[in-house]
Amino acid sequence: MALENLRDLYQQVILERYKKPRHRGKTEPTDRYQKGHNPSCGDTIELTLKLSPAGDQIEDVKFEGEGCAIAMASADLMAEAIRGKTLDEALQMVQRFQTMMQGKDEFPPELRKLNVMQGVSQFPVRIKCATLTWHTLKAALEASNAQAVGVVSNE
Repeated sequence: MALENLRDLYQQVILERYKKPRHRGKTEPTDRYQKGHNPSCGDTIELTLKLSPAGDQIEDVKFEGEGCAIAMASADLMAEAIRGKTLDEALQMVQRFQTMMQGKDEFPPELRKLNVMQGVSQFPVRIKCATLTWHTLKAALEASNAQAVGVVSNE
């Protein structure tokens, strides 16, 4: 596929996820909550997670927030991708996403939807938009209970 066609496809997926997010809302119950904010552009995200009874697997994840198409699409794609993952697997995905934003990695075929965000790495000023929800997820996963640890910023 030509690079221009690939870029168009990425832009279509981002716009579709922005306009019609599939994972907007709040989980019931909420086992983890974290708010994130990008002060440079005003994007905000509130992430809620429902964990398995043992507390070691993500059963559901939802988000609320306001921001640009990249930030909201990234949140929606992330929410879909981490469902059913263990906390450790999700933390590994956070690291892989950050590496992908540096142009050094990509996700395997079973998580290829996340690779649509790869194009953002060509625009350094927009990387913070794409990574906000992932920074917020990391803070939520590292918390020991449902309470947020302040507001996460990716500045």
